[in-house]
Amino acid sequence: MAACGLHCLKIKHITVAIGDNVLIRDINMHAHCGELTAIIGCNGAGKSTLLKAILGELAHTGSVEFSGHDGAPAEGLRIGYVPQSLKVDGGSPSTVYDMMASLVTKYPIFLPRRPKTVKYIKEHLNKFNAVGLLDKKLGQLSGGELQRVLLATATLPKPDLLVLDEPVSGIDRAGMQLFYKLIVDLKSKLDMVIILVSHDLEFVRNNADHVLLINRGVEATGSAQKVFASAAFRREFPNADFSHKGG
Repeated sequence: MAACGLHCLKIKHITVAIGDNVLIRDINMHAHCGELTAIIGCNGAGKSTLLKAILGELAHTGSVEFSGHDGAPAEGLRIGYVPQSLKVDGGSPSTVYDMMASLVTKYPIFLPRRPKTVKYIKEHLNKFNAVGLLDKKLGQLSGGELQRVLLATATLPKPDLLVLDEPVSGIDRAGMQLFYKLIVDLKSKLDMVIILVSHDLEFVRNNADHVLLINRGVEATGSAQKVFASAAFRREFPNADFSHKGG
């Protein structure tokens, strides 16, 4: 396993408000390297708002701190981000290679491809069962294909923090299972902080190391077992039933 340059993401007393409308209030969370931290909650609970605050896209009070193993603030961090979806013009001529090559080289993509760059991108895409998509136009990718390509792009090169905002929305079951397998593989092989917003409670229950249940504020936090057994979880998800499932 590669050495970890980021030990912990600390979110302290994050509040986001627009005028008198408080979107999220006083949220605290620690997310550690090598772990999958899941944020769950009903629609409108503020999950995506929290992610945007972490990414610096929304003004907020409180602090978001990345610290190294020595506890000191870490600088120069790389953040990978996979959104719920990405709108791509179906008529765009840009291919998967074009998008990824633009991130790893300053060599103009309209010039003949360099074998070294092609080899590097193919090897990376192969890890995501997507090497066959190299020359496919972005607008022609299925939902599952696009999300795998976005995940591959977000981890090129390896980020310190990987943020996934409901990344399987609109993907069929087979594509969803493949995407989830890739996330689990990433967690086991790359020592980075992974934060996932998800409505798939079964996946979270079986795979998350830490869970944050929010409804504007923190309702419950801790291991998946602890959060799923809490009164807050039963209140927020009264119809959730895992009594017939193992694990």
